Amino acid sequence: MKADIHPHYVDCIIRCACGATYHTRSTRSSIDIGICSACHPFFTGEQKFVDTAGRVEKFSRRYGATRLAGTATPKPPKPLKSGKPTKAVKAPKIKS
Repeated sequence: MKADIHPHYVDCIIRCACGATYHTRSTRSSIDIGICSACHPFFTGEQKFVDTAGRVEKFSRRYGATRLAGTATPKPPKPLKSGKPTKAVKAPKIKS
């Protein structure tokens, strides 16, 4: 087996943005994280409801009036002529 091919495994301190610290072992001496089990909503039981209706309205205000370049304005559907029956579509014949 080759000597000195594995990284050094040292004591490590993991620091969260909320202030919690965890002591473990790693190849790094310290790790900074943004969220941990002490502050994550799944583990704390706090739920944050997202205002989805507000987001949709904000999106509609921002992008609803704009049109993409090169797209045509859709035409309204033609009204049905009264008195004429609509054409029926025939089903394709199945060969047995």
